[in-house]
Order: sequence, then structure tokens, then C-alpha cells
Amino acid sequence: MTIIRVGAITFAFVFAVGLAGCQTLGAGGLTTSTAPNEMSGPAASAIAGDMVSRLAEQVGPGKITVVLKQDGTPFGEALEATLKGWGYAVVTNQKTDSAQDLVTLAYVIEPFDGQMLARMLARLSTSSVEIGRAYTVTSAGAAPASPLSVMQRG
Repeated sequence: MTIIRVGAITFAFVFAVGLAGCQTLGAGGLTTSTAPNEMSGPAASAIAGDMVSRLAEQVGPGKITVVLKQDGTPFGEALEATLKGWGYAVVTNQKTDSAQDLVTLAYVIEPFDGQMLARMLARLSTSSVEIGRAYTVTSAGAAPASPLSVMQRG
């Protein structure tokens, strides 16, 4: 029974990430960054820490300047701090030198499995890669609840 439940959760996660890719696209072909305001600081920090470490595996640690259009939520703020902690230069609303190597980053954090703020799907997107993962969220933080999904774009 546990194997069936894990399989169903994995299928639902992959399906949800696929559907999330169909959302309205913002500037640069990426979705508009969104996350719930109700997410606790420890949960936002835990998810941001895990997702940035996984992003670094895909784009290299600290080698790019990230253009982050954040929404002012606890997750957006935690993501910006974590990116800087990993050595990335982060620009938010500033104008940038067009000669710089810039990578626009968008994020989406949304409820999963109908459990508001208990299970969340997290997704980070650039023009070349998109990563996603489900998390179990508690007041003390968050823990991965699925394997990492990686989609390379051509």
C-alpha cells in the first residue's frame, strides 16, 4: 500500500509540474514569481536552501548574475538571501549592464494534494532549466517529499 501511495504522489507531482509549465508566461518566457504569504520563515528558508543547492548543480555555483523578480513573500526574501549566500550576484529591480551574463529566475510555490501549507510544490525556472520538488511543511521548517524533477530546455 505504501508503494502505491508513493507512486501516486510521484505521478501527481510530475503531472502538477507539467501543468504548472502551462501557466501564463511573464517577461522572458517565464512564469511570474508567486508564493503564499502565510509560509513560515523556517519553511521558506529550508525550501530555498534545498532548491538553490539543486539549482547550483545545474548552472554552476556563483557563476551567474541572477535577475530575480520576487513578490515580497517570505519565500522570495529567503530565496534572494540564499542565492547571495551561494555567491550569486542578485539584481531585483535595478537596471543592469547588458554586457553582463544575466539569468532570469522565476519561482512558484503552491499547495499540493489539497493541503494548504502542509504540502507544497516548489519550482525554480530559468530559460535553460526548470527544477521542481514537493515538500512537507511544518512550523519548524520543510523537508523534501519527492525526488527532484529536472527539465533541461533547448
